[in-house]
Amino acid sequence: MNIGALIIGDEILSGKRQDRHFNYLQSALAKRGLELSWTIIVGDEPEQLQRFLAFSLASNDLVFSFGGIGATPDDRTRQSVAKVAEVPLLPHPEAVAEIESQYGEKAYPNRILMANFPEGSRIIPNPINRVPGFSFHHHHFMPGFPEMSWPMLEWLLDNNYSDLKNLAPESEQVIYITKGRESDLLTVMQQITINFPELRLSSLPNLGKNTHIEFSLRGKQEHIEQAMLMLKKAIEQAKFTWSNHPPDNN
Repeated sequence: MNIGALIIGDEILSGKRQDRHFNYLQSALAKRGLELSWTIIVGDEPEQLQRFLAFSLASNDLVFSFGGIGATPDDRTRQSVAKVAEVPLLPHPEAVAEIESQYGEKAYPNRILMANFPEGSRIIPNPINRVPGFSFHHHHFMPGFPEMSWPMLEWLLDNNYSDLKNLAPESEQVIYITKGRESDLLTVMQQITINFPELRLSSLPNLGKNTHIEFSLRGKQEHIEQAMLMLKKAIEQAKFTWSNHPPDNN
């Protein structure tokens, strides 16, 4: 299962606020042997938001979304999900009960609007102020406030996806290539991707004081070892050098 993240809000794109969700989500997933496949940061403009939600909802990916589920006019996530999914936006009985229990008569007329979810949604409990987020299929929509959304994220992972673990590549090997250029190793890199399509290959040139290429392979250890033998042979034939440690840039 691919895992994605939607980070929503004009304030992130304008620089008024710095995103903190990406790093936290990475860490929360890593503790469970999981990792992100993609991340999208998008503003609150309806057409843009709907465009990316259409892409996301058309997939079978597990998606965690942060921001835009409040009741003010600039919060458009709930409405956008309903429009893209072509379902009505309706008061969710459990969400209504949570908000009424927290705020009583003060829930009306405004706070109760945050109980309107796309038809077919399930609530995500909010331990801070009991205004829930919502799940729609494998998409989970939470507030932009980290103090609320992060406990909600942990609740989702522990209760809905407790059996989803260790999907990240099992092994990684990195070598550092000096006195060589990527272009001279393209042929062997292409052959590795053909012979071992399940491996994740990364080639990162470093143009610092000691120019080098950081080359990594991720996947099954057996396949990594076979692919590395191919690469090291090509490096030696090209009269380059490689090491398990990065060159000293001091």
